[in-house]
Amino acid sequence: MPGSKENHHARPTTWSGRFSEAVDERVKRYTASVDFDKRLALHDIRGSLAHARMLAAQGILSEADLADIERGMAAIREEILAGKFEWSLDAEDVHLNIERRLTESLGDLGKRLHTGRWRNDKAATDIGLWLSERIEQSDRRLTRWQRELVN
Repeated sequence: MPGSKENHHARPTTWSGRFSEAVDERVKRYTASVDFDKRLALHDIRGSLAHARMLAAQGILSEADLADIERGMAAIREEILAGKFEWSLDAEDVHLNIERRLTESLGDLGKRLHTGRWRNDKAATDIGLWLSERIEQSDRRLTRWQRELVN
């Protein structure tokens, strides 16, 4: 973020292994989608919780691990709603920001949520949930408008 004092080498990015030097802040700001993606954050949490429940149903996560992930995601959701979540350009997008925060909170368990799911899966799920919400909102508005016209 502008004015951010993040350490360039604190966390590797998904593509950092291809470069020997730190990425310039201007490049980070240009390529990061965090500012745009923030609107998808609650949908990302919703999709991640559904994925965690599937992993538990398949025996990949224990019930205790699932409960920890659910509590961790609830805390992250509250941080986001309260405006206290710390977004990072180094984490690149909404998915990695939330995963980073969950891993800070739960350790390696936070990384296990990534099991069997690609970033593109997360993006498609988040966008689908966001679009569904927007379509429902538009439908309700149109219905109200139609009622006003009839009355």
